[in-house]
Amino acid sequence: MTLNWGHKLTIIICAFAGMMLVLVYKSTQTNFDLVTKEYYKDELKYQEVIDGANRANKLASKATVTRSGEQLHIQLPAELKGLPVSGTAWFYCAADAKRDIKIALAVDANGLQQVDGRRLLPGRYTVKLSYTAANQQYYSEANIDNQ
Repeated sequence: MTLNWGHKLTIIICAFAGMMLVLVYKSTQTNFDLVTKEYYKDELKYQEVIDGANRANKLASKATVTRSGEQLHIQLPAELKGLPVSGTAWFYCAADAKRDIKIALAVDANGLQQVDGRRLLPGRYTVKLSYTAANQQYYSEANIDNQ
């Protein structure tokens, strides 16, 4: 049996339709996580983040997040030592929203807080620190790799 141009055209159209069905199926199985579910409301308040980052950048020292064994150390700037500080630390994983962890800041008199690093699954995290001290809001970010 020989294939004429009509048979070949039918095979090509069927192959194209099959590939399109595979692509549609794969696209419905892909998980797309947003940074936040309330992104529009958060975008309207983003100026507060910009102002907090500018205030944090004007300080002589910066907030840092370091790893020591199984512990993560969040160190706030030296200028804020001894001041009452409140806020949150958001361990944001861009690859998977299920890995995100938000904790309340509870720093000691030296501006240090220790977090159990075993709570974090392996991956790259951006630590978003939003804190208030002396009626001023501050914001800073740090990157960590949890291996």
